[in-house]
Amino acid sequence: MVEQTTDLLKTPLYDLHVELGGKMVPFAGYAMPVQYPLGIMKEHLHTRDAAGLFDVSHMGQAALKGPDHDTVATFLETLVPSNIKELKAGKQRYTVLLNGEGGIIDDLMVSRPAEPSREGELLLVVNAARKSVDYDVIRARLPEGISLETYEDKALLALQGPKAAEVMALHAPEAAELGFMSVASMEFDGVAVHVSRSGYTGEDGYEISVPAGAAEAVAKALLADERVEAIGLGARDSLRLEAGLCLYGHDIDETTSPVEGDITFCMQKRRKEAGDFPGGARILKELAQGPKRKRVALKIDGRAPAREGAEIRVPGSDEAIGTVTSGGFAPTLGAPIAMGYVPTEFSEVGTELALVVRGRELPATVTTTPFVPQRYYRKPK
Repeated sequence: MVEQTTDLLKTPLYDLHVELGGKMVPFAGYAMPVQYPLGIMKEHLHTRDAAGLFDVSHMGQAALKGPDHDTVATFLETLVPSNIKELKAGKQRYTVLLNGEGGIIDDLMVSRPAEPSREGELLLVVNAARKSVDYDVIRARLPEGISLETYEDKALLALQGPKAAEVMALHAPEAAELGFMSVASMEFDGVAVHVSRSGYTGEDGYEISVPAGAAEAVAKALLADERVEAIGLGARDSLRLEAGLCLYGHDIDETTSPVEGDITFCMQKRRKEAGDFPGGARILKELAQGPKRKRVALKIDGRAPAREGAEIRVPGSDEAIGTVTSGGFAPTLGAPIAMGYVPTEFSEVGTELALVVRGRELPATVTTTPFVPQRYYRKPK
């Protein structure tokens, strides 16, 4: 089923989505499957129980290239608050591009290839809706000797769930040896791919960068396994919400700092101490004194979900103190959950709040994230 997607970009797997009965909708300028005949609820639960295959080819893939790692990492550290210099070969890190006020231009993944022949490369995966913005920001600041290369000829697949490693190992045995947030180049049934053991569901799994022309063959090989189902954007969103993960443009944006967004794990000690990144003065002040507002996780009483935009109030008050940025029903929990921003004095776990849905107050309690335990694979030391 296709809804108003004639003028939209298509990923290399578009025809396969249609063949599989995907309901195609506009998303970040692309025609993407929001669900398949299985339905969002069953797709979500299948990913938690076995393995789900997601097309994330709309994401931007690029590489910064320079003479050596230190030179390229030093440049990237002028744009992000993470420790990129000490990122080891074969490892990946979550970070954010910052504007001059310390707001988040985008959140992205940065990986350092494992191969010595690729010394001086950093691979980037950025959000679909922010590709051109990110690339413009980076290119405007490129020093001599460093280039940004974008890959429009690559697809990106995500295989997520507790059975993902077993399935992946049948096609790319080396994938089983990767630990969480590790990357490596390998062959998938003879196709050269670049694989990271990461994803955005809270489950173990992989993201597989593959030449566009081979994407359908790789996807079909994975879907041929009875443990794997095709999963659309609907379940991708409910899975990441259960994992307590931010969605750019909703939970974080150019007005939000990493401290307000509660994602300071992306800032390692050396960078926190130096503050030598865009918006450093604001961010260091918020780290020291606390931000004025903060992203919180909310468990909601009853069964009715609160969606993005719902007011957050102190119970019994008519005045909004915040807004829901992500919300919905959590299939794994069988209950509604949400995230949103409130003044920091209302952010303590256990604080009772109210969310306004269709004029009615729903009792809610500030809780911890993730809502559902994360099951990333950590290699034994």
